[in-house]
Amino acid sequence: MSDISGVSSNSGGGTAASGFSALSSGDFTKIILQELSHQDPLNTSDTNQLIQQLSGIRSIQSNTDLSDKLDQLLNHNDFTNASTLIGKTVSGLADDSSRVSGVVSTVSRTSKGTVVTLDDGSRVQVANLDEVKTTVGAGT
Repeated sequence: MSDISGVSSNSGGGTAASGFSALSSGDFTKIILQELSHQDPLNTSDTNQLIQQLSGIRSIQSNTDLSDKLDQLLNHNDFTNASTLIGKTVSGLADDSSRVSGVVSTVSRTSKGTVVTLDDGSRVQVANLDEVKTTVGAGT
């Protein structure tokens, strides 16, 4: 019984994101055995249903974890691609919907996504850019 209570204390302190995805096969088996040991022998529950539910929860958690990792990868990729715009002339819509154009001086990552700062200080989300030109004399 001490093994089972150890599983309960370990999974209770974690978040939902790390809870089920952190379960090992041994932990999974301990949960099943704990459920079986607490059953009423005259009114048993369907163990297959329990296994399917836990497997479904683990599957959902795995999909959520994968989706989070893909989002991180896409954000990193956007930032890396935007860094190639430094020194190039771009135009697009600023946050206030005004049309801006200028040479990209910096690229930054914000809560709204990847943003480029132009030489005049205006900022444009990369998603709002509609034109990119190589600056004359830039050598490329």
